[in-house]
Amino acid sequence: MASSHSSSPVPQGSSSDVFVKKEVDSTKHIRPVQSLPDVCPKEPTDQQGTFYSISTGNLSDKSRTDLEQVPKIFMKPDFALDDSLTFNSVLPWSHFNTAGGKGNRDAASSKLLQEKLSHYLDIVEVNIAHQISLRSEAFFHAMTSQHELQDYLKKTSQAVKMLRDKIAQIDKVMCEGSLHILRLALSRNNCVKVYNKLKLMATVHQTQPTVQVLLSASEFVGALDLIATTQEVLQQELQGIHSFRHLGSQLCELEKLIDKMMIAEFSTYCHNDLNRPLEDDCQILEEERLVSLLFGLLKQRKLNFLEIYSEEMIITAKNIIKQCVINKVSQVEELDTDAVTKLADQMRMLNFPQWFDLLKDIFSKFTVFLQRVKATLNIIHSVVLSVLDKNQRTRELEEVSQQKNAAKDNSLDTEVAYLIHEGIFISDAFSENELTPIAIDTTSQRNASPNSEPCSSDSVSEPECTTDSSSSKEQTSSSATPGGVDIMANEDMKLTDLELGKLANNIQELLYSASDICHDRAVKFLMSRAKDGFLEKLNSMEFITLSRLMETFILDTEQICGRKSMSLLGALQSQANKFVNRFHEERKTKLSLLLDNERWKQADVPAEFQELVDSLSDGKITLPEKKSGATEERKPAEVLIVEGQQYAVVGTVLLLIRIILEYCQCVDNIPSVTTDMLTRLSDLLKYFNSRSCQLVLGAGALQVVGLKTITTKNLALSSRCLQLIVHYLPVIRAHFAARLQPKQYSMLRHFDHITKDYHDHIAEISAKLVAIMDSLFDKLLSKYEVKAPVPSACFRNICKQMTKMHEAIIDLLPEEQTQMLFLRINASYKLHLKKQLSHLNVINDGGPQNGLVTADVAFYTGNLQALKGLKDLDLNMAEIWEQKR
Repeated sequence: MASSHSSSPVPQGSSSDVFVKKEVDSTKHIRPVQSLPDVCPKEPTDQQGTFYSISTGNLSDKSRTDLEQVPKIFMKPDFALDDSLTFNSVLPWSHFNTAGGKGNRDAASSKLLQEKLSHYLDIVEVNIAHQISLRSEAFFHAMTSQHELQDYLKKTSQAVKMLRDKIAQIDKVMCEGSLHILRLALSRNNCVKVYNKLKLMATVHQTQPTVQVLLSASEFVGALDLIATTQEVLQQELQGIHSFRHLGSQLCELEKLIDKMMIAEFSTYCHNDLNRPLEDDCQILEEERLVSLLFGLLKQRKLNFLEIYSEEMIITAKNIIKQCVINKVSQVEELDTDAVTKLADQMRMLNFPQWFDLLKDIFSKFTVFLQRVKATLNIIHSVVLSVLDKNQRTRELEEVSQQKNAAKDNSLDTEVAYLIHEGIFISDAFSENELTPIAIDTTSQRNASPNSEPCSSDSVSEPECTTDSSSSKEQTSSSATPGGVDIMANEDMKLTDLELGKLANNIQELLYSASDICHDRAVKFLMSRAKDGFLEKLNSMEFITLSRLMETFILDTEQICGRKSMSLLGALQSQANKFVNRFHEERKTKLSLLLDNERWKQADVPAEFQELVDSLSDGKITLPEKKSGATEERKPAEVLIVEGQQYAVVGTVLLLIRIILEYCQCVDNIPSVTTDMLTRLSDLLKYFNSRSCQLVLGAGALQVVGLKTITTKNLALSSRCLQLIVHYLPVIRAHFAARLQPKQYSMLRHFDHITKDYHDHIAEISAKLVAIMDSLFDKLLSKYEVKAPVPSACFRNICKQMTKMHEAIIDLLPEEQTQMLFLRINASYKLHLKKQLSHLNVINDGGPQNGLVTADVAFYTGNLQALKGLKDLDLNMAEIWEQKR
């Protein structure tokens, strides 16, 4: 305080002693220094202005020798006995310890030291006297002018007194009042500063209770902001306050406690949010509380809260399935829960409808669960984006502020230069507004804050009004979440844009993870039920229903989460493959049994099969629903009508048509098995072709079903059945082509190979029918003799066999096929007849033999053309005659 008063430009006290006091005050700071010789031999001895330096530039050799005996420490200009090192060097007290019976020796040492110092004094005095004697003339001259000096000083004193009186009058009249006002203003400013400082201390003192109040209301961000502001105030404006020496560490510990509280609070929130009843329509639980927690966690860089949410999702997904199973098992009265204690075993005792309802309930609950997770993650995502947006806007504002400050500095430098040039004091120029440039800038920032209040308020709950730094730190901007909650993004959130971007990506990945979790739990539930082969034993409709349910759930989760999870889809595909294998094996086994028991006789066509075929007339393959009543009253038909053509078929082919349609329908119901079904259907069609060839053409039916012989009717019926399958192959091919991916079109070549195999088989049957008649012609015509009666027995027998052949196939094969077949048979007949006539040497010479042969041929031709469908058949018989020799 003494230094501050002494340096003040305002004089204090009465006008008569102003300068006296200044002189007295100034002398208080000047400590007289005793100059003595230096006792340290290593110290420099050439310092100017000391007694030693004078004596050694002007003394005789003897005097110089005497002075060298005096230690040089006494000659130092800064010699002072109040310095402990100097004092101990001059008076070594370690030699004067009177304890321990050494009093006599110490007394002798002290006496010796006293004599040594006296000797030094004598040397110095002698040399001083010598120096004075050398300057005696100057001394006496000064004494003679003493009276003149006293007169001059007296006049000067009188002039000074008169000047002081005038100055005192001027001070009293013109300065004293104004200076008093300045002192009062200064005192007032000091009092205001003290008041504000005390007010700030009171506010800081209330920090911990205020933090407790904020924490009780879950206002974590407000509590953290208050702690940060208080820490800044303690480090800047209250630094060194003894009463607050422990507050900083206490606030640090409190901040750590808040971190733990936020983590625990967020974990509790996640548990309550995800485990509340799924029937609740509210998707977001306590949105404001969630937003407050998120901002607190982001402010403290606690970025592991997503891991907490992920762990809670896994636990909740498990609980959803467990609770659904418990609810379903408790509703089924047939289950003996006492005998079967394990929940998984109880679940396996459910039949398909019960288990299917359970699975549907699980999928429904999972869908609601994912919707809630998505809603919560959307809030988290919006908070992260708001912080990222705030960071970007803050950087923009800082850049603008820096530009403005640079411009202000330039203008300030120009103004200062002008003021200096004009001879005006800068402090006087600024005192007009009573503000410094920094204070002006701080005041503008404070006034720019929409939430700031005058600092004259007595409230202690708003520390931003007590300090410039705190007011500048509390500038915030508000934004709104999708839920309508106003949030405050504080500048203290020091997360980088990269960290916030990664966090936003992790939030999206967490949504994908939620979908994967639900799918994984669903897969485990399916596998648990499939342990006893339950899923593989489902019939087609049951599996299709299950497949559609799973596909619907997969699509729903994909729509919610934005990405398709593959685990459940893979499980569905695996089960679908098993289902396809069983589906195919069952139908192949069924077809094999049908073929092994088929007697290859024409079967009646039930009305339901005719309706089945009629449903395919528009090229679309669908299995019509079974109708009761009207269908049962209709009598079976003899043939199957397909697009106006009649098909005589065996019972096996009718069932095969239905089996083929089941394959096609299964592809519609389970699109994921299209390629597998195509391969299996190709195998089935090939099997029917090869097996029917073995049984009919290969005569395997003789041993399998005990047929006596394979008749032409059996052959024709087999051919017509093959033709029916060939008719539908393009329709089946188009059905699969519409459901294949472009890269899978190469698989359609299977139908091309099958069509070729079926056509080859049909051609072999036709060739077999011709071969039967060819063998007959060879047998009969080889015995033909040209003689009466006419027609001969050979030709009568041939016509009889031809008629039997015609009767066997006319109702089975269409007319054009019958004509083509008989043209080929007739060609064989002409070949054998020509051969026999050549053997008999019968020529077309108009002789008796020629006439007999012509009559037999005419009989054959007439009989053949009289048969149904062969009237217009060209039976040109001229080729049987060799040319006349």
